Amino acid sequence: MQIVISGASGLIGSCLVRELPGLDPSVHCVKLVRRPAGAATAPDEIPWDPGQGRLESDRLEGADVVLHLAGASIAGRRWSARYKDEILHSRVAGTQTLTQALAGLRQPPRLFLTASAVGYYGNRSPEESVDEESRPGEGFLSRVCRAWETAADPARDAGIRVVHLRFGMVLSPAGGALARLLPVFRLGLGGRIGDGRQPVPWIALDEIPLIVRHLIGTAAVDGPVNAVAPDVPDNAGWTQTLARVLRRPAALPVPTFALRLLFGEMADEALLGGARVRPRRLLESGYSFRWPDLEPALRDMLSVSR
Repeated sequence: MQIVISGASGLIGSCLVRELPGLDPSVHCVKLVRRPAGAATAPDEIPWDPGQGRLESDRLEGADVVLHLAGASIAGRRWSARYKDEILHSRVAGTQTLTQALAGLRQPPRLFLTASAVGYYGNRSPEESVDEESRPGEGFLSRVCRAWETAADPARDAGIRVVHLRFGMVLSPAGGALARLLPVFRLGLGGRIGDGRQPVPWIALDEIPLIVRHLIGTAAVDGPVNAVAPDVPDNAGWTQTLARVLRRPAALPVPTFALRLLFGEMADEALLGGARVRPRRLLESGYSFRWPDLEPALRDMLSVSR
C-alpha cells in the first residue's frame, strides 16, 4: 500500500512515516517535499511547490492513500494581517493544488485524508459539547478550517473518499505545545491560563497512526472526524494533571491581560477559548482509543522521554 504524505517532516508527518510501516508491513510511505523546479529528489520523494501550484502529478498515479498535513503553523508567530494571510493561503492553496491533481489522475487514490482542526467549532461555553454534526463557530480559526475543508472538494467530486481530521492539541514531548511547556512546568512555574475554564481537546501523538490505520480500513467513514481523546479536561485540570505527573506545583496562573499583550488576537482564539469536542464518529465506527484519558497518556510519554 502506497501512502503519499505532505508535511512529512512535521511532528505528525514524521511520526506517521516512522510508525505506519510498523503497523502494516505492506505500507510504503512517499513524501511530498518542497523543492525548486528541476531539483533532485530521493526515490521516496515527490517534489511540489503548493504556493505556486506546482506538482508532478504523474508521480501520484497508483497511490492508495494521500495524507495531507502541510500548512503554516498556527502558533508560529503573533498574528499580523500578513501572517494570517499566510496561515490561510498555505492551507487552501496547498489543498487545492493537491486535490486538483488527484482529480485528474487515471488511477486516483481511494482515500484522501486531510488535516483540519477543532478550531472549526470556535469558542464555546465550557458546558457545551460539540461533535462532527455541530455547526461551525466564529472567528479566524473557524474561517480557516472551513476554507481548508472546502478546498478538498475537487477530490470528493472525483469520487475519492475524503476524510477531514479535525485535530485537537497534539501531545508529545518531541514538539508542539507540550514540548514548549515542559521546561516551565519542570521548574514549578506552570499554572492555568486565564480562568482555566476553557476546554482542552487533545490527542496523543502516538494515537494518530492508529487512527489513520483505522480510517484507511473503515470505508464507511468520510467527511469530518474529530481526532481527539474522549477525555476533555478544562485548562485548569489539564495543567494540574501535567504538574502532578511531573511532581511539581502548578500555582502560577498566567493572567488574561498578559496573554493578550503578548499574543494579541491569537490569545483569545487559541489560548483563552476552546470547545468541548467529542470524537463521536471514531467511537461509533468502532475505534478503541489507546489513550482515552489524559493522565495515563502523559505518564507514558513523559516516562519514555526521560
